[in-house]
Amino acid sequence: MADRLHPVVVIGLGRFGTALATGLIEQGGEVLAVDSSPAVVQRLSGQLGQVVTADATDVDALRELGVQDFDRAVVAIGTHQHASILVTSLLDELGVESIWAKALDRQHARILRRVGAHHVVLPEEEMGSRVAHLVSGEVSDYLRVSDDWVLATARPPQDLVGVPLGESGLRRRHRVTVVSVKPAGSAEFTYTDATTVLGYGDEILLAGRTADVDRYVRSL
Repeated sequence: MADRLHPVVVIGLGRFGTALATGLIEQGGEVLAVDSSPAVVQRLSGQLGQVVTADATDVDALRELGVQDFDRAVVAIGTHQHASILVTSLLDELGVESIWAKALDRQHARILRRVGAHHVVLPEEEMGSRVAHLVSGEVSDYLRVSDDWVLATARPPQDLVGVPLGESGLRRRHRVTVVSVKPAGSAEFTYTDATTVLGYGDEILLAGRTADVDRYVRSL
């Protein structure tokens, strides 16, 4: 049996926060959703279940909600940078072990990290980067998994086709790795190893540092 998901506090119920809270609930998680707008809370009460109106910039209000008993929290506040920074610092003060925060830009992200955020996401920037790669036609999908590590799917170049991956020198020459392949005609990816031989119609999943993967896919 899978471990039960950790309960999560989601503060800020704009489009990002609402989608996040809904996704956690759909996965079977327990969510305490918080927003300062009574109208927003009323609108979402049937959708999110445990959703309350509170001023999350007030540490006493957070204590009354029992936020200090949660080990995971997400600060999903939209356009109010000062509020998101203050709430993040209060969550850190309350001892929340894992704090995720939405940032509007890189400067905002740096401040959030300084005041206690353990993970910072920039949804607009990350989506823009992903769409740019898709629109360019270089890759069929692109996912940033950390500040400097990405996964990308693409068709194999000619120099990889018909050669066992272990003999291709791909990692040595380009510092990227083919970690999975979806053979032509198949609906599923499968693991690769040194003996895997790729075909022209295959789709490969590449992993590596952002600059290395970007450089490699541009050469395809």
